[in-house]
Amino acid sequence: MQETRSYILTLDRVSKAVNKLPARAATEAVNFSKERFRAQNWIDNSTQPWKKRKVVKNESNRKSGRATLVDTGRLRRSIRKVRVSKTSAIIGTDVPYAEAHNDGYRGRVKQRVRAHTRTTIHGKVNVKTHSRVINLNLPRRRFIGNSAQLEKQITRMMTLEIRRAINV
Repeated sequence: MQETRSYILTLDRVSKAVNKLPARAATEAVNFSKERFRAQNWIDNSTQPWKKRKVVKNESNRKSGRATLVDTGRLRRSIRKVRVSKTSAIIGTDVPYAEAHNDGYRGRVKQRVRAHTRTTIHGKVNVKTHSRVINLNLPRRRFIGNSAQLEKQITRMMTLEIRRAINV
């Protein structure tokens, strides 16, 4: 009788642990993606460093030393759990330019230019609002997606949680 009660309690703990796994896996995936911004690389079966930022002549010192893909931090902060169910978890972002940076982009883009004042050798010139078409070439800098390393981390976390539930 005591063994049956112990067995039922163990099954109950394992069941509760399994129900929490998708949310824990989503948290692991979000942390893994945010770590890519700190490490400036993508890890799958091997480490693939991100291509460095272009050196811009007239860029301020504050911006010249910043990390790749980080200006305001909006993209990094936007990575979150989108949906978590009993059997799955999805992480993502709602930033419109995330896909172009994650997968890379090569093509023509219409760019809107705001009105501003430009200083030239002849004095100040007012520039009106206008649009122009530019050729854009963004290198692929993965920060979110399927990764063998992430799968290993999630598998280890799940195994540990189930073992804890059994051995308590």
